[in-house]
Amino acid sequence: MAEQQRRVVVSGGGTGIGKATAAAFAAGGDRVILLGRREDVLRSAADEITGDHGKGSADFHAADLTQPEEVRRAAAFITADGPVDVVVTNAGGNVVSGGDGTLEGVADGYLRNFAANVLTAVLLTEALLPHVVRPGGRIVHLSSIAALRGPGSYGGSKAALHAYTFELAQRLGAEGITVNAVAPGFVGDTEFFGDRATPDFVAARVAQSLTGKPGQPSEIAAAIQYLASPAAGYTTGQILHVNGGAMLGR
Repeated sequence: MAEQQRRVVVSGGGTGIGKATAAAFAAGGDRVILLGRREDVLRSAADEITGDHGKGSADFHAADLTQPEEVRRAAAFITADGPVDVVVTNAGGNVVSGGDGTLEGVADGYLRNFAANVLTAVLLTEALLPHVVRPGGRIVHLSSIAALRGPGSYGGSKAALHAYTFELAQRLGAEGITVNAVAPGFVGDTEFFGDRATPDFVAARVAQSLTGKPGQPSEIAAAIQYLASPAAGYTTGQILHVNGGAMLGR
């Protein structure tokens, strides 16, 4: 008997790790719903996934997930067709490019990174939680190696996701929902570093690993897929580091 198609939500699903993750789930026969702020980027990603994996394999909804009312609308869109099997909170990034040296600038940087990386995950998860299947639901947050070594405002926001992961795992374990996080190291082929990704910058990041190569979005997607699989039913409250050995044994 064929496995029943699951419904998988991926925030930040239009590019990079999020898009690779959505494509991986669709390739496995799941239906994916992509979330993000840029409607044109989401539509392009959904069209590509649909072209590769068939009609109905991907849908999208544009929303600013830092805003409660937009999250409510996104959740209503997602759950109109039924419950959710997997939630992957990938939206975010280091949205602070530098400060002006003032205390106001420092406060702004921390608040912006907290909103981009913590609120987007927490608000979406809490909005969808009543609709996550029990038992068997899977929640996977995207953290970062930065949670262990900085930089401060971005790393601090990702470290906060660890605490949220642990709290949710304890809250939901008895209901058959697992909650974990994946913490990538340096990953190529994404928009994350923007103009900073010069050849010298990339070479320096790669040199920190033991593998001599950057991570690929597909490799992070594979880790997420594992944590969302039935095989990972005894894995919860964990941070899975995927960093080529740039950090050991964390």
